[in-house]
Amino acid sequence: MLSRNSQTHQAFFAASANEITGKINTQFDNLFTYFTLREINKQLAEENAQLRSALKADLIAPDSTKKLVIETTSKDSTSRYRKYTYLPARVVGNTVTSQTNYLTLERGSLQGAKKGMSVISPQGIVGVVVDVSDNYSRVMSLLHRNSKVSAMLKKDNSFGSIEWDGSSPYFLTLKNISKGAKVVKGDTIVTSTYSANFPSNLMIGTVSDFTVDPTTNFYTLKVKTATNFFSIEYVYLVDNIHYNEQEKLESSKPKGNE
Repeated sequence: MLSRNSQTHQAFFAASANEITGKINTQFDNLFTYFTLREINKQLAEENAQLRSALKADLIAPDSTKKLVIETTSKDSTSRYRKYTYLPARVVGNTVTSQTNYLTLERGSLQGAKKGMSVISPQGIVGVVVDVSDNYSRVMSLLHRNSKVSAMLKKDNSFGSIEWDGSSPYFLTLKNISKGAKVVKGDTIVTSTYSANFPSNLMIGTVSDFTVDPTTNFYTLKVKTATNFFSIEYVYLVDNIHYNEQEKLESSKPKGNE
């Protein structure tokens, strides 16, 4: 009655009603946004995979000395063909507390996943696919005592092997870096050009400490991982179309030893 007969009261009640309605709408919008985050993240992962697959760094030129080049993979306007392709996948299982940690991805052979594919996150590398079923993949995490990845100092390409010593899930160990390298704390460590699984120059982490082995000519570097293995939700599987060929050649015995 007061609202109908007094403009002052009418304005007061209208303002109060708008305030209450606004708060309710805000809470509803926050709740709706929370339940749609997974779908949004999935869409972003798929979009990023498409963008990664379009990177010029993942294209290589065909051998121009050949009379005929037959290539069925995607090419760009300069006839360079795609060496790496990227597939998004959701992480549905992950361990970080054992000596042999694995991730489970919701993408299997029916969706293009294969053994040997490398796995990366938006922050850095994650691991390698070691087993595949129809709809799921098992990934050997970098936090696995048998994991070894070819890595290098970004600033001068000094390379070694990145491993995990089984202690902290936040740190890796880079071995066999020559004493000739000028290592300082904070140096960036990336994947090297010698990996059959990973494209080169992918982020691994940064140097937090290093020691010199007095009996050898090498440094041992303690590397803070770029990937937070406690909060991985979406990753990318990376397929090197030449992986099987390179792996077969590198694992075969030289003919001279037969």
